[in-house]
Amino acid sequence: MFDLTGFQRDLLYTISSVEEPYGLAIKSALQKHRTEDVNHGRLYPNLDTLVEKGYLEKSKKDRRTNLYTLTETAYEAIEERQKWEQRQMAN
Repeated sequence: MFDLTGFQRDLLYTISSVEEPYGLAIKSALQKHRTEDVNHGRLYPNLDTLVEKGYLEKSKKDRRTNLYTLTETAYEAIEERQKWEQRQMAN
């Protein structure tokens, strides 16, 4: 997970909490915790990068909408990241 940007990590954490993780729902959930706007030009290329890196699976919800779900790799990476953060805070 150290190969990801902060925005990409935020996407993974956000997707883990969204009931139906399609683009606009992810954007809306993420926007609640950010001060700057999350625009399509930033969101979708980063989602595609996470798919390419094996952190997300992309499937069709309908003809126009894609769903993005975390892979086992993503869950493992999140767990490892949380352990690393805890170790860093303990120092």
